[in-house]
Amino acid sequence: MGGCMHSTWDHTIHSRGEPSPSEAPASISAPSKMPKSVSISKQLASIKALKKGSDLEKAIATIALVFRNASDPDGKLGKATAKKLLQTQFKKFTEREETKPKYQDILSELDEHTENKLDFEDFVILLLSLAIMSDLLQNMWNENTMK
Repeated sequence: MGGCMHSTWDHTIHSRGEPSPSEAPASISAPSKMPKSVSISKQLASIKALKKGSDLEKAIATIALVFRNASDPDGKLGKATAKKLLQTQFKKFTEREETKPKYQDILSELDEHTENKLDFEDFVILLLSLAIMSDLLQNMWNENTMK
């Protein structure tokens, strides 16, 4: 199963010629006039549709806001910026993963063809790929099965 996800990542990272959505859906994006310096929690609080949203809806909205805040005016994320986000905003999932070949492959993709940028879909696939193979997720599963 992991191979399939990595194949999906390889496909999306190299398919820059295809049109794809570059921004989060309007229902979960922050108001357009909100400055990027406003904290994610304040941006989430300003989204009326999420006032009574589920934890999962708020989690996806958080991903969309982090992406949007870091993306360029075209709604794309540079690979160097994506790598920095992983190192600063997703570090609990990426700590101690450096020796795993799949992790190395994914990060090396971010170092290559830096002129290619990531759209929101690519970014989410990247996050999910890293989360699924992380030791943190495995530890979470193990802790929940022992209760």
